[in-house]
Amino acid sequence: MTSPSALEQQLMDLDGRSYSAYKRLKGSYTFPSFELTLAHIQGDPFAAPSRVSIWVTHKHSQWPQDYWHNKIRCRVLGDFLHRHINSVIPQIEQRRGSGKSGRLIMAPTSQVVLARTAVQVTAEGIELRLGIGLPAFGRRIAGHAARDLLIQDLPQLITSALHFQPGWRNSLEQHIATVEDANALRQQLLPQNLVAFIANGAILPRLSGVDAHPLPTAIPFKSPSSLEVTLPTPHAGAITGLGIPQGVTLIVGGGYHGKSTLLKAIAQGAYNHIPKDGREQVVANEATVKIRAEDGRSVTGVDISPFIDQLPQGISTKSFSTTNASGSTSQATNILEAIEAGAEVLLIDEDTAATNLMIRDRNMQSLIAKEKEPITPFIDKVRQLYTDHGISTVLVMGGSGDYFEVADHVIALDNYTVHDVTAKAKAIAAECPSDRTAEGGQTFGTITQRHIRLPQFDTGRKPAKVKTQRLTTLIIGQEEIDLRGIEQLTEANQTRAIAHAILTWQQQNRSHSLQALLDDIMGWVNRRDFDALTPYPMSDLSEFRRHELAAVINRLRRLSIVADR
Repeated sequence: MTSPSALEQQLMDLDGRSYSAYKRLKGSYTFPSFELTLAHIQGDPFAAPSRVSIWVTHKHSQWPQDYWHNKIRCRVLGDFLHRHINSVIPQIEQRRGSGKSGRLIMAPTSQVVLARTAVQVTAEGIELRLGIGLPAFGRRIAGHAARDLLIQDLPQLITSALHFQPGWRNSLEQHIATVEDANALRQQLLPQNLVAFIANGAILPRLSGVDAHPLPTAIPFKSPSSLEVTLPTPHAGAITGLGIPQGVTLIVGGGYHGKSTLLKAIAQGAYNHIPKDGREQVVANEATVKIRAEDGRSVTGVDISPFIDQLPQGISTKSFSTTNASGSTSQATNILEAIEAGAEVLLIDEDTAATNLMIRDRNMQSLIAKEKEPITPFIDKVRQLYTDHGISTVLVMGGSGDYFEVADHVIALDNYTVHDVTAKAKAIAAECPSDRTAEGGQTFGTITQRHIRLPQFDTGRKPAKVKTQRLTTLIIGQEEIDLRGIEQLTEANQTRAIAHAILTWQQQNRSHSLQALLDDIMGWVNRRDFDALTPYPMSDLSEFRRHELAAVINRLRRLSIVADR
């Protein structure tokens, strides 16, 4: 270990030298209240910032043990500090020369509370990882500016952002209470035979499609009394709201009245949200998966025969593969893949669904005989999914009343106000039956577990690079993966972590059952051993769900299926 005074002297000695001389600083330095490690030194002031980690023991940070005594509170404290550091950096950061000189760069966050590698809290202390732009003028070392950055600004950041501040107590305790209450609500869903819960007073609409903050003018959520449930929580006490029961639930109503907004809130209810998000007390079964049609996606060896069979030219759908799926085949694939990965609740919005997979009415059945139609519509499978496999479905449906006949509950949105219209919908269905002929047999059909082999991404001696473009695109080596159909991703840090997990497991170059592969990777994620998934410790990874991991794996165009052995 080297002292801060020795580091300061080195910086003075390097002043004016070629930028590459900064590499001599790589190593660890012991300050009075923390340890600084310069893990990677950038080769150019315009290159990616140098990677830095700071370690502070609880003895020095003075955080009371109550805030980090278990796994959940470690995650919440890390999330809280991450957000605070991101707010402090603009007050400390100064431009100090060329390129990224003087920059302090932290991974961004979203509206959800996740374990992230940028700030990790353990029983021993707190680790902060960030990027630092070492100062230069042109491509010459700015030693005096570097001294100010590392010897003055960085300790100031650590003292103001990592050490316990009594003034934070109320806001941190609210952060903790919000997460612990949400966990308590979610844990009660299964015993109460519910798939989701939306608290009265929740704010569901977002500011815009690209801004997930709550809409200030939104109408607070209010449950109809017939579906109201009250659940206890450790901090907020008894909370009352809408309990969506297991089975088949329809969300109906006119256009722009809040149907999709409610469904999106349920989809995001698989995560815990930060205070003042508006959806803090909106929770869903952790194995809830949003399904949509996804024209053009690749499919590898999926048995979609429960929905699509007897294709022209005798093409089998028992192990269906394509590089350019249609709307119906992609949606059928997404459903079967979600079930294979362990989904317990499916969410479907007719706006993003394939019409021909959702419904085939009596008139169309009369015109086109079943032997000429390979598609079995979802309306004939949705109840079998629940009765045969215990998988519930929540559907936004504004265009087909035929679904009244298969629904357990029907709720209507009128100007963002919720009404229970189950009795009325059932009466309409009885008075005006669809007279459809049920198709697809008496059972749901086969759910096949595949044995897969991940593609090899590394080329030559260099490992494959990972690039992310927000939540739309992930690039691993030469493969570009369209993420737009994976709607429950919340931040690019998740996609980056998924990519590195895949790269780690592809090095084994062997086949796995998809379930076993997901179990293995999620074991590392649940232990928060992110460093085992990456070639070096990284600062911009977030925990992810097994369902988004499976979705990315299933979209790999060079994924291969291994025949049963």
